Amino acid sequence: MEPPSGTALTVIMVCLTVATGMLDAVSFLALGQVFTATQTGNLLFLGFGIAGQGGLPVLATVVSLGAFAVGAALGGRMESTLAARQRQWFPVALAVEAALLVAAAAAAWESGPARGLPPGRRYVVIGLMAVAMGMRNVTAMRAAAPDLTTTVETRAMTALVSASPLGHDKRLGYGSHAAGRRLFSVSAMFAGGLLGAGLLGLGTRPTLVILLVAVFIAATAFVVPGLARNLHPTDD
Repeated sequence: MEPPSGTALTVIMVCLTVATGMLDAVSFLALGQVFTATQTGNLLFLGFGIAGQGGLPVLATVVSLGAFAVGAALGGRMESTLAARQRQWFPVALAVEAALLVAAAAAAWESGPARGLPPGRRYVVIGLMAVAMGMRNVTAMRAAAPDLTTTVETRAMTALVSASPLGHDKRLGYGSHAAGRRLFSVSAMFAGGLLGAGLLGLGTRPTLVILLVAVFIAATAFVVPGLARNLHPTDD
């Protein structure tokens, strides 16, 4: 009833990290200087905004932080309940995340730029995306793929450098095979941000970028049970 392990899980988590980069590109560039996944940045933005510096939005940041917390609480309840009942919590969590992103895309549907949305609708889009990312964090933490949180890369970057020949820290993995996984993790976030920003720069509507990510996550949820069965066969 657990998610796939080994290479299959690594590939899934790397792809989800790319998806995160794309979503944060949409939220920051199209919804107005707010993250929906990288909540560390939002905490700083909130402090800057309250101090009246940088012209950063306070209400949008509060909405994102609050919605993220709601998503984490819902994700924890749902996934732990499914696991206790011996249900496949991993694909269900991804499916719910995809559904939330579809709802966010529907709320953002507009012929013009997303920043032109009425404030109420814009906050709904931010909130739905942040709820989805709050659930994602629970899913990633429960999956416990080393160095692949899918939303935060500071630890992976630190471990990548400190356990390299430059840092030579054996306690953090120097001499192990972890460097490749950490490099994939960091590169995936960069690639997702680059891809999301590039699509927006080409004139792609933010709604379509969100839908693209939602479709990918839904497809991942669909194939995960088959991967888990192949890797963990049970006796009849």
